[in-house]
Amino acid sequence: DVKLCGGRYGLGSKDTTPGGIISAFTNAKADKPLNGFTINVYDDITNLSLPVTEEPDIVPAGTTSCKFWGLGSDGTVGANKNSIKIIGDHTDLKVQAYFQYDSKKSGGITISHLRFGPQEIKSTYYVKQADFVACHNPAYLAKYQVAQDVKRGGTFLINTAMTVEELGQVLPAAAKRHIADFGVNVYTIDATSIAREIGLGGRTNMVLQAAFFKLANIIPIDDAVKYMKAAIETSYGSKGQNIVDMNKAAVDAGLDKLVKLDIPADWAQAKDGPKPSAGKSDRADVQSYLDTVMLPAAAMEADVLTTSQVLPGVDGTVPAGTAAYEKRATAVTVPEWDSTKCIQCNQCAMVCPHAVIRPLALDADEVAAAPEGMKMVDFKNKKFAAYKFAIVVSPLDCTGCGSCANVCPAPGKALVMKPLASQAAEQDVFNATAYTVTEKDMGALTTITAQFKQPLL
Repeated sequence: DVKLCGGRYGLGSKDTTPGGIISAFTNAKADKPLNGFTINVYDDITNLSLPVTEEPDIVPAGTTSCKFWGLGSDGTVGANKNSIKIIGDHTDLKVQAYFQYDSKKSGGITISHLRFGPQEIKSTYYVKQADFVACHNPAYLAKYQVAQDVKRGGTFLINTAMTVEELGQVLPAAAKRHIADFGVNVYTIDATSIAREIGLGGRTNMVLQAAFFKLANIIPIDDAVKYMKAAIETSYGSKGQNIVDMNKAAVDAGLDKLVKLDIPADWAQAKDGPKPSAGKSDRADVQSYLDTVMLPAAAMEADVLTTSQVLPGVDGTVPAGTAAYEKRATAVTVPEWDSTKCIQCNQCAMVCPHAVIRPLALDADEVAAAPEGMKMVDFKNKKFAAYKFAIVVSPLDCTGCGSCANVCPAPGKALVMKPLASQAAEQDVFNATAYTVTEKDMGALTTITAQFKQPLL
């Protein structure tokens, strides 16, 4: 028998991994155990942390572990709850699910952790080593360590229209090496386009749920389809037959339009590129916070931070004004400005909830200093003839809501939603102008002129 020595441990916490629990028992067996300790924390202030020396996969034999990376409001969590119910109700398998939600709710990140198996599942922690991983938002591929959780010979499903060559340009080198070295089976399906064509908008859940059941092979696929369509009748029956039919069509498409990729052998030798940057600030306290805390936290790697890094000065304070550097890059599609159609009403900037769209009035010096190829036009209002008018867009801040394109009253629309990757160059234009172009005296404050002022949220 091993008695834990009064440590502050969280054996019931989903953030406490098997390695942390093992370290607690290892400490208890030591000749001089640390009495009062923390696990899964790197505490360099009190030095009461126990080192984690191993991280084994201890789920029962025959258990299938799955991990789904989704976008808040895309239906991923709801689909996974239905999957758990279908498998639990129609098989003898034991089931378990945990769900992580970003505090940003709609448009934030969600991660679903599912386990199925013949034996009782007592794993009170998130999935770290998965037989099946699905990335429902392709913007996550370059931002988070999505692929590295797939076990040897496991399956990786990506919601994307990219070819293997295009995927190779997006995936980090570490992800490519993992896929090649571990023999990961990679599949793609363009669920975003399928859902849009069917009429479901951004609700990709049924397409991807069907793809999951086909690839995971937990229950016969014909039975899975029958159960999914029965669940659709129950969930959407009150919304009308048209909604039911669209969701059933999404299930069929999820089965038929999967693509298996042939992974290039040279992925095994992929070389790491430059480390990502959190941006540059002229304030030393902000720059230190960005590089030390915000960058790994934004990449969901904050577990590696020490207590002294998270609590500068051990008082818990953080510098203000850091949200502008977050650049979450969560959108699938972002707006592209067509200067030839714009009527300069600034309604797009007014409705944008994240200050992604900035109207600018540039004087002659600012026009000369503008990035090459930046789109700008003369003001339609002759009172501002001394300036050039421009709309700059921050693709990495956009959440893809489409409010700007929807509200645009210009004939033919001056804002059109385009794939995030196609707008990468616009971020450089935004960074070079949105923070440096000065505010001009635009006269009386109206819904149009107010948009030229610096947004403070």
